[in-house]
Amino acid sequence: MCLTNTEVPVTSDVLRPPSWGRRIASPHLVQLLDHLVPPPAWVQVDTASIQHGGESVAAVLRAHGVRFLFTLVGGHISPLLVACEKLGIRVVDTRHEVTAVFAADAVARLTGTLGVAAVTAGPGLTNTVTAVKNAQIAQSPVLLLGGAAGTLLQNRGALQAIDQMSLFRPLCKFCASVQRVRDIVPTLRAAAAAAQSGTPGPVFVELPIDVLYPYFIVRKEVVPAMPPKGLMGRVVSWYLENHLANLFAGAWEPQPEGPLPLDIPQASAQQVQRCVEILSRAKRPLILLGSQALLPPIPADKLRAAVETLGVPCFLGGMARGLLGRNHPLHIRQNRSAALKKADVVLLAGIICDFRLSYGRVLSRSSKIIIVNRNRKDMLINSDIFWKPQEAVRGDVGSFMVKLVEGLEGQTWASDWAEELREADRQKEQTFREKALMPAAQHLNPVRVLQLVEETLPDNSILVVDGGDFVGTAAHLVQPRGPLRWLDPGAFGTLGVGAGFALGAKLCRPDAEVWCLFGDGAFGYSLIEFDTFVRHKIPVMALIGNDAGWTQISREQVPCLGSNVACGLAYTDYHKAAMGLGAQGLLLSRQNEDQVVKVLRDAQQQCRDGHPVVVNILIGRTDFRDGSIAV
Repeated sequence: MCLTNTEVPVTSDVLRPPSWGRRIASPHLVQLLDHLVPPPAWVQVDTASIQHGGESVAAVLRAHGVRFLFTLVGGHISPLLVACEKLGIRVVDTRHEVTAVFAADAVARLTGTLGVAAVTAGPGLTNTVTAVKNAQIAQSPVLLLGGAAGTLLQNRGALQAIDQMSLFRPLCKFCASVQRVRDIVPTLRAAAAAAQSGTPGPVFVELPIDVLYPYFIVRKEVVPAMPPKGLMGRVVSWYLENHLANLFAGAWEPQPEGPLPLDIPQASAQQVQRCVEILSRAKRPLILLGSQALLPPIPADKLRAAVETLGVPCFLGGMARGLLGRNHPLHIRQNRSAALKKADVVLLAGIICDFRLSYGRVLSRSSKIIIVNRNRKDMLINSDIFWKPQEAVRGDVGSFMVKLVEGLEGQTWASDWAEELREADRQKEQTFREKALMPAAQHLNPVRVLQLVEETLPDNSILVVDGGDFVGTAAHLVQPRGPLRWLDPGAFGTLGVGAGFALGAKLCRPDAEVWCLFGDGAFGYSLIEFDTFVRHKIPVMALIGNDAGWTQISREQVPCLGSNVACGLAYTDYHKAAMGLGAQGLLLSRQNEDQVVKVLRDAQQQCRDGHPVVVNILIGRTDFRDGSIAV
């Protein structure tokens, strides 16, 4: 979608004063006139108003319940930042634009509503591309507001002016460039609805600088102060006056600002009944729940009750981690591939057959597969090669689960199947305990460190994970304490999400302890944002598994190719770097390995006292993740 000035059909014959006749010889002038559309006669321009388009943006955001706006300041977007602050929307500025979008992504995931970031034109927007793509793949409803050159200066070599629309169309569900002040409100309402409807995802609205600033400032920049001389000068002046009138015509007419209805797909009753019949005949049913299950409108506690009532063992992934709390008997955490091979009915609820399920090859050919997803294309990926669904249901996952439970009321399954899976879990976890007791060649054993993190983690914590090897190990050992208490990048595998996710999480849940688990490589992206945490008084804890390298890559590169090139880092004093930014810093190494829990408790206390904290944990290398996926 691109809003333009060509919605009112007016010809050049109507625009051209009769007295000019054939004296207008310049084809460029005729072309200029042909593209000019004055405002409708019934619409007036309030030339005395000091209102500006930024106020319209802020009003729509407030009407949509937006509480936080993440940004890195730029002159193109200053009016909307100031207006948001005046309306009580907290404006949080970061040190890199990508962090602002990651923070908005975290807000969207944790609240089920719109996350919003605003950045300036050109390089401000190009700096967000990775985070926007991550939001697209993670299906997060993020609204990105981008500044742009003035409407008259686009495609004329203006500062930081590029074709931003072409850049974001492949990444966003909805893209619009606002060309008139009066279009700001309806465009933002449409964008917000698009972000949250169907399969959620990011949307982009481009706001040229002249639709954000007040009339008197824009006029000063657009219209010459001295009346021009000569026919061409007068025509150009007349054109600019009309362009300005069209830009501001009807700008402050009252318009509805609140949310539009959302379009959320629902499974049909017939589809649900067919799935009920398939599951009712199962002997070894298994559920895989993914992030889509946690989307509105079904709240997490209602989904949890449905899963518990159903009584089918399940694996939880993505934002569904923590749904059942810690150590729930239905939650199976290890040996997923083996369990899938043994199951006779598998329900993929918000999970797709991409690389995480070996493209569907991990599913047994003899199993009956039910898959539920809002996105039909994603739902059927690789079904033409490695697997076939017995029933493919396009609809909201949470709503489907609730209806499924209603249809299976009173259904029970033999307990030996769930007990078999739990016993496999216990055996795998015993091997973890054995690995934790093995000393590393140098520094601390990361498996043991993460076991102690698991023992120390409070019930009100939110886990943010950003890294490769250390985080991959943590995924097996550290359990989120409840629903919507785990944030990872998602299927895109993006490094650098940590600071932004932590920022959004702590603002959404100020009473929660935000624990960030970083690899040392990934932490390099987030370090500078401890300045952001300090300035905005946002206390979070960062635990860095520092093994001086890109270990997840090195583990395969060295034996396969015989070189560790580009994989080595240093045992950097990240805790001291954080202290230089005003945060607190602590070190864990072999010299104080008997004080791991004490140091973690000290970090907790410093956070409770209002300080962001970095704990630099020097770790060695283990064989815990040999064979894990790196590409």
